[in-house]
Amino acid sequence: MQISRRDFLKLSGAGLSGAMLLGVAGCGGGGEIQGGQGGAGGGNVFTWGQGAEPVTLDPIHVTDSESSKVVRQMFDGLLDFAPESTDLMPSLAEEIPQPEDGGRSYTFKLRSDVKFHDGEPFNADAAIFNFERWRFTDNPYHKGGGSGTSNFAYYASYFGGFDDDSIIDKIEALDDYTVRFTLKEPLGPFLQNIAISGFGMASPKAIKDDVEGFWQKPVGTGPFKFVSWNQGTEVNLEKNPDFWGKDLPASQYGGGPHVDKLVVRPNEDNTARVAALTGGQLTATDGLLPDDIATVKEAGLKVDYRPPNTIGYLAMNTQKEPFNDPKVRQAINMAIDMPKVVDFALGDTGQVATTYQPPTTPFFNESIERYPYDPEGARQMLEEAGAANLETTLWYMPIPRPYMPDAKSMAQAMQEDLKKVGVNAKLVTYEWTTYLQKTGRGEHDMCLLGWTADNGDPDNFLGQLLSSATATPENALNVAYYKNPEVDNLIEQGRSTVDEDERRDTYMRLQEIVAGDAPWVPIAYTKPPV
Repeated sequence: MQISRRDFLKLSGAGLSGAMLLGVAGCGGGGEIQGGQGGAGGGNVFTWGQGAEPVTLDPIHVTDSESSKVVRQMFDGLLDFAPESTDLMPSLAEEIPQPEDGGRSYTFKLRSDVKFHDGEPFNADAAIFNFERWRFTDNPYHKGGGSGTSNFAYYASYFGGFDDDSIIDKIEALDDYTVRFTLKEPLGPFLQNIAISGFGMASPKAIKDDVEGFWQKPVGTGPFKFVSWNQGTEVNLEKNPDFWGKDLPASQYGGGPHVDKLVVRPNEDNTARVAALTGGQLTATDGLLPDDIATVKEAGLKVDYRPPNTIGYLAMNTQKEPFNDPKVRQAINMAIDMPKVVDFALGDTGQVATTYQPPTTPFFNESIERYPYDPEGARQMLEEAGAANLETTLWYMPIPRPYMPDAKSMAQAMQEDLKKVGVNAKLVTYEWTTYLQKTGRGEHDMCLLGWTADNGDPDNFLGQLLSSATATPENALNVAYYKNPEVDNLIEQGRSTVDEDERRDTYMRLQEIVAGDAPWVPIAYTKPPV
């Protein structure tokens, strides 16, 4: 069988947090990718190996890429991203709406030929049902997601909060297939936010029938339908023969699906997953370490790369002593020989990070330089701050991530550098779901995490990861718990205008302030191999 390169790469493009945009896939080119049958029972089957099993299959509760890779095969939003770009394109909406009333309203014309996998029609009422479920805390269906639920964190993060805090003031049906959104004020990245895969449309009937169980038996409109989830082993999906986009060109998210079955198999062990790939048990995988790339190529398999739409970082909990002192945070930046760590752990797939968003994102501030590696200066700064001989913890992720395929090795290298300046950092990890929950509650001193672009807008990095509003008691995206009123004001300025020059000035200044405050040690921008 043959599938297109875009469909192949679509499986690999997600991240925490979260949900990487569907279309940002690779570095150009076209052609077909040959897929094996991968030991998945014969037939026209694509078997995908990934670093962990999903946390949940309810898209609104997804904040990690391993869940997103599976979810977005089954769900569509109103808008999407064009293949291999962050340009918007229609999805369940027929066209991209233009801002009205100075950016305070948008009218979406919906496709009239779409059905959910359970046979129920997608229409204006279905779209409104989903947004009202997400927005209103007293909605009877504002729940679910299983033990790994994010409690609708993405809605609150991207639209300002729930209930009256939401920037979406009203959603109304103008007819069966037309929906108008009214905003309280303009939101620069509103359409880009709408396209995020976390806002996939779920069947209202399936939600009403069993909202608490929906996360294990999802129903969307996408190219694949859910069959079964044998937790710890595999997720099984099958071709949706009634997929609304099958007759559209690939450039419009059309064609296919090109395989009858899609099997997703989790395995946290990178080496074992690559062995399964080269041995024919998998059709494809991601999370490759630099040494794996040569092995895969020698086996006659194709390696492709997603663009560096990622950032990995070491976050310091600024609400805990001594990390509430900027001098301590600056010292930690100076204590780690990051170019050496990145070369060791990422090789040619990693570029040492300077600022808090990748260079593929608009308004990247090229003038910012990372802190120099200066262990003696770091030791002196720690002494001046009263943090000499510091005992602390450094948490690392238990699974490979697109921005950090081997977090344990990175943590060990950082631990050695920190020891040289008198910082004794005990390494800590947890099962993936627990790790997300605990870092989202701020239980850590320092933790490794990262982010892959959801929508290609700087607010997606700087706003989501550094705003006081996302430093929440539960499910925090700002795991540094960094709070700076000037930064918050700049974030709001960047969001509330559509003027490109004004946004550029805002985000350039924002990056300068954050670099000085140093709530993170930025690690690398990674181009993940697939």
